[in-house]
Amino acid sequence: MGNVISVNTGPIVAAEFAPRRGRSAIRKLPVDGSVNVGRLGLEGDEQAADFHGGALQAVYAYAREDLDWWSDRLQNPLRNGAFGESLDLVGFDASGAVLAEKWQVGEVLLQVMAPRMACGTFGGWMQEKGWAKRFNGARRPGVYLRVLEEGRVAAGDPVEVVWRPAKHVTVAEAVGAILDEQDVLRRITAMADEEPDWDRAAMMFHVSNRTRSRATAPNAAVASPSVPAATAPDAGPAAPPVPARPGGAVHA
Repeated sequence: MGNVISVNTGPIVAAEFAPRRGRSAIRKLPVDGSVNVGRLGLEGDEQAADFHGGALQAVYAYAREDLDWWSDRLQNPLRNGAFGESLDLVGFDASGAVLAEKWQVGEVLLQVMAPRMACGTFGGWMQEKGWAKRFNGARRPGVYLRVLEEGRVAAGDPVEVVWRPAKHVTVAEAVGAILDEQDVLRRITAMADEEPDWDRAAMMFHVSNRTRSRATAPNAAVASPSVPAATAPDAGPAAPPVPARPGGAVHA
C-alpha cells in the first residue's frame, strides 16, 4: 500500500513549446485540501488536446520514486506534478501496476487502463533533446486510469490494489505493445479476452494501425481477431469517444 503525496491540476495556457497547438495544460501544480474526482477527471483540471483525457484516461498517476529516478539522470530536481500528472504517489509502483487492476484511492475507485507515452509537447515542456524516445524507452511511463466510483482525493490518502486480473501485463510492459513488440500485444489481447470488466479501448487508442494489423494478420503466430480496427486513433467515428469536459488528466 502506498499514499498520495500530491494532487495536481492546471488550466490551459498559451505555450510556445507546443507549436502545433500553441497551448497546453501540462503545467500542473499541487492543490491544497481534497479535490472531487468525477468520471472525466479532477475538478479544476483542463485538457488542450482531444487525444488526452476523457473517460478512459481521466486520471494520470506517477510515482515519486520515478520522479526521483529522473531527477538523478537529468541532474535537475523535479517537483510533484512535473510530468503533468494528476496524482503523485509514494511507496507505490505505478509503472509496475497491472493492466485492468483496480485501486482504492481515498474515496475513489480507479482502474488501470494504459501507459502514458511521451509526445512532442511533453518534449517541449521538458526542454530535453530526444525526450520522447528517452522517456518511452525508460519504461517508467506512469499510468492512465479511469474512474469507476467518484469521490474526493487528497494528499495523504492511501492507495491500495483491491482487485487484479488473473493474467498479468504491467503498464511498463504494455509500452512494448505501443513500440511494436508483438508478443506483448498478443499477451494484452489474451488478457482482455478473459477480463470483460476491462475496456481495452484506452490501450488500443495508443497502438498504431501497423502494430495491430501485424498482430491480427493471418500468418501471425497468434491470431487476435478480437482487437477491433475501430480502436485505432484515426479510425473515424467508431474510435473510442473522448467526451468534452471541463477537466481531466491532461498531459500535453
